[in-house]
Amino acid sequence: MDKSKRKELLEAFKEVKTYMGVIQIKNTENGKIFIDAYPNLKNKWMTIKMQLDMGRFANLELQKDWKEIGESAFSYEVLEQKDTKDMTDVKWEMKQLEKPWLEKLQPYGERGYNKPPKNL
Repeated sequence: MDKSKRKELLEAFKEVKTYMGVIQIKNTENGKIFIDAYPNLKNKWMTIKMQLDMGRFANLELQKDWKEIGESAFSYEVLEQKDTKDMTDVKWEMKQLEKPWLEKLQPYGERGYNKPPKNL
């Protein structure tokens, strides 16, 4: 690939908008939910499903239910998203987005797959 074509593709890539945000995965059989924030939501559900299908998802309890019940018992929803353009601290921003959702939905214990915060 010549340099001008490479430069053109790189500029086009920089112009693609990316969105960070908070997602929810819900087990429709028992109502348990999983809340998490990601720096890039593009194709996130496809990536998560692939991890779950391969048995490599980080949340072991959600992974177990996925294996036992199957994909059809789960739904995916983006709860909130935000443009990442001009952000300097994406990690901090993700925590700020996720925190109110965790407080509101309380996805802990019988209600969800998340680990409760240390102060609960």
